[in-house]
Amino acid sequence: MSRQRFAYCVRPALAPAAAFALIALAVLPCSAQDAQDPPGALTVRWEEMTAPAFVDAVDRSKSTAVIPLGIVEKHGPHLPLGTDLINVREVVLRAAAEEYTIVFPPYFVGQIFEARHQPGTLAYSERLMWDLLQETLDEMARNGLKKIILVNGHGGNNSFLPFFCQAQLARRKDYAVYLFQPATDPEADPEIQKLRRTAMDMHGGEVETSTMLAHRSDLVDLARISEQSGEDQARLDGLNDAYTGIWWYARFPHHYAGDAGSANRELGELALAAHVKQLAAMIRAVKADARVLELQQRFFTEAENPLKTPQR
Repeated sequence: MSRQRFAYCVRPALAPAAAFALIALAVLPCSAQDAQDPPGALTVRWEEMTAPAFVDAVDRSKSTAVIPLGIVEKHGPHLPLGTDLINVREVVLRAAAEEYTIVFPPYFVGQIFEARHQPGTLAYSERLMWDLLQETLDEMARNGLKKIILVNGHGGNNSFLPFFCQAQLARRKDYAVYLFQPATDPEADPEIQKLRRTAMDMHGGEVETSTMLAHRSDLVDLARISEQSGEDQARLDGLNDAYTGIWWYARFPHHYAGDAGSANRELGELALAAHVKQLAAMIRAVKADARVLELQQRFFTEAENPLKTPQR
């Protein structure tokens, strides 16, 4: 999970062939090393359920589901392209094991234009990334899931997802979208801070590499860490009070921000546990929530005839 670790959150239709092809790409099979369900338990994984089990899962989850959102992009020279996807799914599966909910298959379509220059990056067009997420939510709701939680594991989505969630108010819906945005950074935990050795750690660095070591060490190539620098190149220094889309490339052209040399499994386990604790609590709160859907429907009714909205 990069550059942020994880808000209440017009769609022209996709051409059927394009939609089918992209959905086939966006749903990857889960790893055998993902957090496992106890034998005989009702699985949390959407893609592993039978149709009758899905009906039971919707009831048990109180009509909630979580989409873990990652991306396919470079993570320095030592981590796999799917690091965000792999890490965020692990967090979600562990949280769902504590507080039952349905976990959507791995989802990797998001904003990643800043990494188009790096090999292996999958950067889909703006319209397509919006439409696919919107239609995915619509289909989930059609299948009885009325409270959908987005859990973001990719920093490049930090602007896209809040705007997407706000846009859910553009037309009436019978479901609510919640974006997981913890009020405090779990990585600020004193136990985690004691183990950290680097001050700047934004992408592919100490914590992200440690997290991969904690649950998918087979995908980490520690011998390659020093092949490229993750230092800030500061190539826009002096350009104050101005945002430009090239900012990330200007600072971190190798798509690596930090130093993973001190990464270790213990730090990764602590980071995972901290994220899981916060997310499980949020899932529990969403399952109990009755206000968002009620307020949303009231809002849609008033928006259809604003002159009747009380002004006193």
